Amino acid sequence: MLTKRSLLNGAFEITLTSSPYLIQGMPKTSDRHVNFSRSWATFIKPRFLRRSKTLRQGLTHFDEILQEADGIILSRGNLGIDLPPEKVFLFQKAAVYKCNMAGKPAVVTRVVDSMTDNLRPTRAEATDVANAVLDGSDAILLGAETLRGLYPVETISIVGKICAEAEKVFHQDLYFKKTVKYVGEPMTHLESIASSAVRAAIKVKASVIIVFTSSGRAARLIAKYRPTMPVLSVVIPRLKTNQLRWSFTGAFEARQSLIVRGLFPMLADPRHPAESTNATNESVLKVALDHGKASGVIKSHDRVVVCQKVGDASVVKIIELED
Repeated sequence: MLTKRSLLNGAFEITLTSSPYLIQGMPKTSDRHVNFSRSWATFIKPRFLRRSKTLRQGLTHFDEILQEADGIILSRGNLGIDLPPEKVFLFQKAAVYKCNMAGKPAVVTRVVDSMTDNLRPTRAEATDVANAVLDGSDAILLGAETLRGLYPVETISIVGKICAEAEKVFHQDLYFKKTVKYVGEPMTHLESIASSAVRAAIKVKASVIIVFTSSGRAARLIAKYRPTMPVLSVVIPRLKTNQLRWSFTGAFEARQSLIVRGLFPMLADPRHPAESTNATNESVLKVALDHGKASGVIKSHDRVVVCQKVGDASVVKIIELED
């Protein structure tokens, strides 16, 4: 029986870092437990990252798991035990592909185990990290290398450099066409806007895509098409009151974007529901552009693609910056 007390006492692993993720262990849970957790646990706003770790659970029920989960962690150490060695890469590639097409984060583990004791990864490990990026993984999860390893800082630095080099040769055009074909027609309204924003940004060689969002969904859909430029997700908090105190939404949604590949969140100033949306969007856009310039992402004469709602319409526009 899953109760609030069992969750708070650690019956389920909760990682309270930049965002609260709930890692579900299938032997102890069911869809009923997951839905029950979602229904009451609004105070921690859990995200369910399913860890695929056995052949029976991960391979046989992967589609059902992915449908319920917010993301997938490929625990390759366990997969290496349950799967024949020659089958591990097939499962990994298929799992990452399905996550990509669903627009859900895919996290790969156990990539540079040798760096627990050594300053440099093996050639096979370096290639493994690069292939994870080229396959479409959103994140690399380090474990023993940084938990008890001798070179945690060097490990993070080397893995980051390998990922950056792999991203430079990522075949975005092929990936974009494959994703559009998978989504099919007719597209949903948000899918159409997201794919159009990415297509426009690539055609005009934009330096960044700026998207206004309140839930983060629009930004995640744009990132799903893997644009070659960064996606700046501008989350506009909204003030709320229960007649006793004021609060605002947005911080959680911004943090959740950190796990998505190519997505960089920023919080705008909170907006009162009575304020003009158009006026607020213009002021927030200026703040976003200034943030991009300060970060070195946007320079003079660069083109920027902006995706936002104007009234009831979704708009994709191209801005060319002046000096």
